[in-house]
Amino acid sequence: MRIGILTGGGDCPGLNAVIRSVVRTATTHYGSEILGFRDGWRGLLENRTTPLDVAAVDGLLTRGGTTLGSARVAPEHLRSGLPEMKGVLAEHGIDVLIPIGGEGTLTAAHLLSQAGVPVVGIPKTIDNDIDGTDLTFGFDTAVSIATDAIDRLHTTAESHQRVLLVEVMGRHAGWIALHAGLASGAHLTLVPEEPFDVDEVVRLVCERFERGDTHVIGVVAEGAAPLPGQMPLRDGGVDEFGHRRFTGVAQQLGEELERRTGKEVRATVLGHVQRGGTPTSFDRVLATRFGLHATTAAHEGRYGQMVALRGTEIELIPLADAVARLKTVTSSRLAETVAFTG
Repeated sequence: MRIGILTGGGDCPGLNAVIRSVVRTATTHYGSEILGFRDGWRGLLENRTTPLDVAAVDGLLTRGGTTLGSARVAPEHLRSGLPEMKGVLAEHGIDVLIPIGGEGTLTAAHLLSQAGVPVVGIPKTIDNDIDGTDLTFGFDTAVSIATDAIDRLHTTAESHQRVLLVEVMGRHAGWIALHAGLASGAHLTLVPEEPFDVDEVVRLVCERFERGDTHVIGVVAEGAAPLPGQMPLRDGGVDEFGHRRFTGVAQQLGEELERRTGKEVRATVLGHVQRGGTPTSFDRVLATRFGLHATTAAHEGRYGQMVALRGTEIELIPLADAVARLKTVTSSRLAETVAFTG
């Protein structure tokens, strides 16, 4: 068998571990060949490839990023480019394509699957917002990085009697904010799923200082927003892929808090540091298991599926189900944070 592999969307800790796992499983257990496509779907559209063997993936387990590179491609270009992509796959004799990525990549994988291309998807996102899988690799690393940063910020906030707002990634889902906030003992966590009440935030900040506490730490997902009419956020428009450009909700909330409380407020944006560097041991193991099971599924002819973590086991679910909706933070999970707020 000849397998194609690509990594799409944003980089993510564990991508190289998946590539390594697919290559080692395919070559060692099945005697199959692996062909990598450079820079995600763009490489497939432009027919840019690189052969992958065991020697090529040696040492990748602990490395962040993706050795194949990645790039975003607008959805309309993917749809219009289906014939070209099918032609490239046929030219190289690819029997099965294994795309690794988040919502956009898996949606493209589903389109190819509907067009008759044998596909087995692997979910990847630090946001943990892919439906059908309990966890995605990269999430644990992102939460660990955010938690470590917030731990450090506690001491400097306490030293200066400040309010520190830490902005973490999470466009539509607040899983990183939720977990990092709980793990670091943050006093406030704001997520995209539930618009926040600015008046309530002001009350919580004032209440902490009035009772003699020395600082306030808040974790804010980049997609969090205030209740309508309370505090207008600057409009950043949308990018070429239709994604809203965020304008720094933590900074803008900080300016409002400083004006209304008289306390010093500082905002720290963690940004891309959350998805860079070495993956945690958990993400290395999960990525390796995903790669192994996806390769096995490819050889068993179980196409149109995505590997998923269910409990402690790796299962297969239809790609159609995986991309039907995003997995967002539930009201019950949000309710768990109430006892630790303020």
